[in-house]
Amino acid sequence: MMLAELGSRIREERKRAGLTMQELSEMAGVDRTMLSRLENQRLPEMGFAKLQRVLAVLGLEFAVRPVGGLPTLNDLQREQAKSDV
Repeated sequence: MMLAELGSRIREERKRAGLTMQELSEMAGVDRTMLSRLENQRLPEMGFAKLQRVLAVLGLEFAVRPVGGLPTLNDLQREQAKSDV
């Protein structure tokens, strides 16, 4: 997943959580302008620690797997749980 795609997903999850950009930025300890640029696909790069904090506030995490690899059982269960909500 590229940073632009991740930004769109973060926006969806932030809205689903009922958080404003300001609230998420304060909770994650990142600049609101940076978060806005991330969500609007205008941020060329972002440090891992900052991105990890944003994801953690939203209850998300990074996962590493081979490119084009099949999803794990945990991946499928997480996706199913999200669609059940």
